[in-house]
Amino acid sequence: MKPLQSTTMAALLLASLSPFATAQSEEITLCWAAWDPANALVELSKDFTSTTGIDVNFEFVPWTNFADRMLNELNSGGKLCDLMIGDSQWIGGGATYGHYVKLNDFFDAEGISMDDFLPATVNAYSTWPKGEPNYYALPAMGDALGWVYRKDWFAMPDIQKAFKEKYGRDLDVPKTQKELLQTAQFFQGREINGTTVYGAAIPTERGSEGITMGFTGAMYAHGVEYTNTAGEYDMAGAINSPKAVEALEFYKEFYQTATPPGHSDAYMVANLDAYKSGQVAFQNNWFAFFPGIEKDENVGAVSGFFANPAQDVKGSALGGQGISVVAYSNKQAEALQYIKWFAQLPVQEKWWELGGYSCHVGVAGAADFAASTPFAGEFLEAMGSVKDFWQEPTYAELLLSMQKRVHDYVVADQGTAQEALDKLLADWTEVFEDDGKI
Repeated sequence: MKPLQSTTMAALLLASLSPFATAQSEEITLCWAAWDPANALVELSKDFTSTTGIDVNFEFVPWTNFADRMLNELNSGGKLCDLMIGDSQWIGGGATYGHYVKLNDFFDAEGISMDDFLPATVNAYSTWPKGEPNYYALPAMGDALGWVYRKDWFAMPDIQKAFKEKYGRDLDVPKTQKELLQTAQFFQGREINGTTVYGAAIPTERGSEGITMGFTGAMYAHGVEYTNTAGEYDMAGAINSPKAVEALEFYKEFYQTATPPGHSDAYMVANLDAYKSGQVAFQNNWFAFFPGIEKDENVGAVSGFFANPAQDVKGSALGGQGISVVAYSNKQAEALQYIKWFAQLPVQEKWWELGGYSCHVGVAGAADFAASTPFAGEFLEAMGSVKDFWQEPTYAELLLSMQKRVHDYVVADQGTAQEALDKLLADWTEVFEDDGKI
C-alpha cells in the first residue's frame, strides 16, 4: 500500500492546529471489539461530540470475529473505519503495509508526548519497529492477563483447615505458578455450600488466540523467550527449550487436573461465565473485565484479584490496544482531533473512572492510583513485567501455528511437549524464511 504523502499530512496538521478545529464532516466511525471497555468508550466519547460537534459512530465486533473482520477491512483498503483500536500484535502490519497513519509529525505539532504514557504501552501499542520512535498509535487501553479468585471460599475455616493439613501452608493468594496449580487442584471436585466446584477457568480456545494467550502467561513466568537474542530470529533452543517444555507440560497438567468438565474450547466469555456462575475458584482473564466483575451483584463483593504469579521470573501476557488513524479514511482530520482530545489528562482520568484502562502516567502513575480499585495495584504490577506475542506483519501465520501446536498437545493430547514445540519452531522458521527475515 502507498504510504500517506507528506503533503497530505501537512494539510491535516494545519487543519488541527486550533484547539479543536471546525469539522468538515459531522461524524466519524471508530472500530473496536465488542466488550465492556467499548461501552465505557461510548459514554466517554459523548464529551468529544459536545466539545467538537463531531458525532462518533461505533463499529464493535465480538472478539471471536474481531481480527478476521478488521484485518480484512484494513487489507482491502476499506473506508468503514476512521479510527481503529487495533490489537497490539497488529502494529507491525499496520505500519509496514501502510494501514495506519504515522503520527510523529502530528504529535510534535500538538505537543503530545509519548513520555506521558507508560513505557511498556508505548513500546507495545504504538511503535514499529520495536524500540524505534516511530508512532502509529496512541496508547488507548492498557491490559494484561490476570487472575480472579473467590475470597469467600478462601476464608471458610473448614477449607483453610483442609488446605493446611494437605499442603502444610496457609491458603492464600498463590505466589508462584506451582502454588497456583496446587491451589486450583485443591478446589477441583470439592463440595462448597452443597455444590461441586472446580479449580480454574483458563484459556483453551483453538479458533482465535485463546490457548496461546493462556499458555504464554505460564511460559513467560517460567522465563521462556521467543528468541535467544532480542531483536533477532534465532528461535532454536529458546521457544523449544527445556524451560518451554516444562511450561507447556505445566499448562497441560493445569488443563487436565484443575478445570471444569468440558472446558476444552474456552476463552474470555466462557471463563467469565464459569466464574460468575460459581463453578470455579479462579479464572484467568483480562484485567479489562475486572471492573465488571467488581460491580457484579453476585460475585463482586467476594472476588479478589492478583497479577500473574512468577515461577522463575515475573511475566504477564500483554493485552491492550492503541488507537490509530486509518490511512484509507476520508476523515483523517476529524480522526486526528479525536486522538488529540483523547490524549488529554482530564479525558484519561474520566476514561479510568468509566472502566477503561488509561495508559497515561498522570493516571496510572498517580500516588493514589493503586488504591483506587481492588485491582489497580495488581494491574500496575502486571504491566511492569508484560510481554507480547510476535508483532510481526506475519503475526497471523505465527499465531495460527501456535494455536494449533499448543491445542493439539494440551487439549487433544497428541504427542509430547517437546514434539509440539519442535513443530512450532519448524512452522515459525518457515514463516520467517518466506518473509525474508532468516
